[in-house]
Amino acid sequence: MMSHPVQFNDRYTPRITVAAVVEHDQKFLIIEEWVNNQLVFNQPAGHLEPGEDLLQAVIRETLEESGCVIEPIHLINTYHTDIDQPENTKLRFNFAARLCAQHHDAQLDSGIVAAHWLTLAQLHQQQHRMRSPAVLKCVEDYLSGLQLPLTSVINVSI
Repeated sequence: MMSHPVQFNDRYTPRITVAAVVEHDQKFLIIEEWVNNQLVFNQPAGHLEPGEDLLQAVIRETLEESGCVIEPIHLINTYHTDIDQPENTKLRFNFAARLCAQHHDAQLDSGIVAAHWLTLAQLHQQQHRMRSPAVLKCVEDYLSGLQLPLTSVINVSI
C-alpha cells in the first residue's frame, strides 16, 4: 500500500527497469556497486533506454555492468516496487539468462566495483548487503521455477 496515494489527476509514471538472473556452475552473477555511499550487491540491472525493448535493455545492462554477454531465456517475473514517493516507483522485469561469454577485461559502468559469481548460500550470507529485497527474491523465484516465455514480453511499435 502506498504511503503517498496517487490522485486520479496525478501523472503516475513508474520507472521501468530490467534485471538478469544468470546462473552458471550453480553460481549467480552478482554486481558489487556503490549506491548512496554504500557498497551493495545487485543483479546486473538498469533502466530501459529510449528506443530499446526490454530484452535489448537486459542484454545491454548485463554487458555494461559485468562484461558478460547473455541470452535471455525466459521472464521470471515483474516486481512493482512501491517506494514512498510516486516518482521513485519502479516496474522491474526480471529475466533468467544464459551466459554466452565473459570479457574479464571489460570496462564496467561507473560505480561498479566488480562482478562476482556467488552461490545461493553466499547470497544468503550477504543478505544484509543486497541493494534491495528484490535481489534475493528474484533468485528465489528463479529457483522455484517461476517463468514466463519471452513471447509474453511483446514490443509493439506505434
